[in-house]
Amino acid sequence: MEHHHLQELIELEEGYWWHTAKRALAASLLERHFPPPGLIVEGGIGSGRNLVEFRSRGYDVAGFDIMPQAVEHVRTRGIDQAEVHDLGQPWPVAQGSVRAVVMLDVLEHTADPVQVLQHARDTLAPGGGVLITVPAYPWLYSNWDKRLGHYRRYTTRELALQAKKASLEVVRLTHWNAFSLPAAVVVRMIDRLRGRDAPAEFPRVSPGMNRLLQTAAAVERGWLTRCGAPFGLSLVGVFRK
Repeated sequence: MEHHHLQELIELEEGYWWHTAKRALAASLLERHFPPPGLIVEGGIGSGRNLVEFRSRGYDVAGFDIMPQAVEHVRTRGIDQAEVHDLGQPWPVAQGSVRAVVMLDVLEHTADPVQVLQHARDTLAPGGGVLITVPAYPWLYSNWDKRLGHYRRYTTRELALQAKKASLEVVRLTHWNAFSLPAAVVVRMIDRLRGRDAPAEFPRVSPGMNRLLQTAAAVERGWLTRCGAPFGLSLVGVFRK
């Protein structure tokens, strides 16, 4: 993550619909599959807002990021167990000590995702697991992804295969964020036809639209707790050791 992207994340993550929706989905899945107490380790902590949320729900929290600026900011939020670390290297966590590992839109940034998943698996206590979100549909891969540092976009099959190679069992794997998929497809197609590059940033929306998108995400989240979604701009997966 470049420094200006971190600053954008710090500014938006508290109230922007995309971040609030993803954080709420992650928290609900954690409580459903890996309820507190226990240690949650997040790979790719960004601004630290997710860890603050997980801590408020009764978990102990720790996290890693390759950016020293991110770690420094997260420590100012009272999260002392934040370290600079490359997720592609063995994680400095006692094996068998972690209730769940969380990686939200992180795996697509890694050159060797199977290795990262193996390191995550090694930290897990019996019955522990990994919660992951990634962008969906390789056919949507564009210069926007490249500028964000994405190596790939995912299919459910590809994510399940990587998990299997890392000796993780699929508990839940589904699309999410279905309501924004049509707009994203239209924007990508227009950009390709015009030969222009969309800026690598989150599109700003009005306060009213932001509330509407948050409501749509909440309705979808209620649906996803009971069954999966056949399509959506992102994937969310729960995997067990």
